[in-house]
Amino acid sequence: MPLVRIDLLHGRTTEQRQRIGDAVHRALVETIGVPERDRFQLITEHAAFNLVYDREYLNIRRTDGIVIIQITVSAGRTPVQKRALFKRIADNLAALDIRREDVWVNLVEVAKENWSFGLGLASYAPEAVAA
Repeated sequence: MPLVRIDLLHGRTTEQRQRIGDAVHRALVETIGVPERDRFQLITEHAAFNLVYDREYLNIRRTDGIVIIQITVSAGRTPVQKRALFKRIADNLAALDIRREDVWVNLVEVAKENWSFGLGLASYAPEAVAA
């Protein structure tokens, strides 16, 4: 049930953006058990003045090849699973010639009852029992 936002600078091809999305989704499936068909992604390109980042925060040298990935997911993954996810995303993107230094990931955990996948229903929240 993750919602994945991928932000990058304008200039990549449609195929490159698709491959980045595929690589991130594959990492989610392989490391934290996301179902293969559970894929919701927003891939957004930005003009340089609309994507602001520190080029050397924590002594990591970033370039305009930066890919910022924010993943909203239900809470419950262990720190070990999270580290495996971050590494797999970096590995998968490195295979696409994206520098590991340019892979920036933020994981946002929310309670399961905070999801609605349609129909106006709280998809994972049980109905309240009347008193």
